[in-house]
Amino acid sequence: MRATARIGARADGRGGTALPVLDGEGPLALRRTRSSGPAARVTLVGAMSGPLGGDHLTVEATAHEGARLHVDSAAATIALPGQTERTARYDVRLTVADGAELHWLPEQLISVRDSDLRVTTRADLAAEARLVLREEQVLGRTDEAPGHLASRLTVRRAGQVLIDQELSCGPGAPGGWDGPAVLGGHRAVGQLVVVRPEFARAKPQPGLLGEWAALAPLAGPAVLVTAVAPDALLVRRAMDEAQRRLG
Repeated sequence: MRATARIGARADGRGGTALPVLDGEGPLALRRTRSSGPAARVTLVGAMSGPLGGDHLTVEATAHEGARLHVDSAAATIALPGQTERTARYDVRLTVADGAELHWLPEQLISVRDSDLRVTTRADLAAEARLVLREEQVLGRTDEAPGHLASRLTVRRAGQVLIDQELSCGPGAPGGWDGPAVLGGHRAVGQLVVVRPEFARAKPQPGLLGEWAALAPLAGPAVLVTAVAPDALLVRRAMDEAQRRLG
């Protein structure tokens, strides 16, 4: 199966945000949900199971100049084995214009035993764009071995790369993924990238955020928070605390 969901957000001229493009396909259903303030909120609802082996799902979200867009999901995404042994793909493409803000805050991605999924997330920002991007991965359900999960996260601002990192876990991943230099035996990992123009003047300092997370400044007005913990709940708590500290 191939399916694409598209979101386009524009300032409505009255201090709010309109959604002239809100188009989902197949398992990718989009719903405008209630929000407070000027931002438009869109919830991604899984209309059927997936991604399965061989599927290629894509989500494209664009915040045009002056728009404020928050995107979340109704439930976790579960990577499942399919009738084919081909790798499933899940691509996320985010574009944020000058003066616009986009929050990408989906629920966790769970890699089920015998699944094989490659996730690529790419955000392209203008110089005065703002971004809050959270991704969380869980390796296997309770007491279950994980499938193979490869994820790549790339964020560019005005053509400059702020972060480009890849993580591969589970059967078939390069050796050492479960060792002390990567996950250290843990089964949940999260990344939070925050890009704000004001960080060019005063950027948060590097350091630990509790027991499971750490903050690192990136090139340009951006920071990265990484959390690695035994379970998804601890990662989410670390991500929530990081967002509170970063305002």
